[in-house]
Amino acid sequence: MNSEDRATLSDNPFDESADALTTDILVLGLGNVLWADEGFGIRAAEALNERWRFPPSVRVMDGGTQGIFLLPWVTTCRRLLILDAVDYGMKPGTLKLIRDDDVPSFMGAKKVSMHQAGFQEVLASARLTGHLPEKIALVGVQPELLDDYGGSLRPSVRARIPEAISLAVKVLQEWGIEPEARPTPPVGGEHLGPEALDLQRYEMGNPKVTGAL
Repeated sequence: MNSEDRATLSDNPFDESADALTTDILVLGLGNVLWADEGFGIRAAEALNERWRFPPSVRVMDGGTQGIFLLPWVTTCRRLLILDAVDYGMKPGTLKLIRDDDVPSFMGAKKVSMHQAGFQEVLASARLTGHLPEKIALVGVQPELLDDYGGSLRPSVRARIPEAISLAVKVLQEWGIEPEARPTPPVGGEHLGPEALDLQRYEMGNPKVTGAL
């Protein structure tokens, strides 16, 4: 499918601001930072955004657990890079890069949470409407622990964030993007989400992490 054939304001029934959503490359962090390793995708996207600046054709986004509500974003991008915790059935902390037609099967084979069920539906719906991105890549880590509300990433998973960022940058470079290293951390609206949920602040104020409990 050519970029000219991507969904536009007139043919996307899911959001009235589809023109504003249209982008060449969408980098999407998925997960829930409140449930331990399920937050890997968000933390990896945050770290990517903190270290690198991208041209307007690239949007780095915290997709959280929005599931089917991400459909307008997916159907209006040409290439999609996903960061997430994925149950590969492997050793905790194992990092894998999955591409294109293999991505939906890995997102749905062993769901680590309901957001994966929802996002598998997003990909299926995008394919059904003929607006599946031309290229899809998934950088996923095998989680160690998910059932820990209020917990943070386990060391085995957190340690893979730098490698996940490197893989993401490699994929983007293959897609013709040359990121620019940020001279200073992002400020204000450059953050992906609420600053109160920034990894460092979240852990500093979290008794589960600091050992106050």
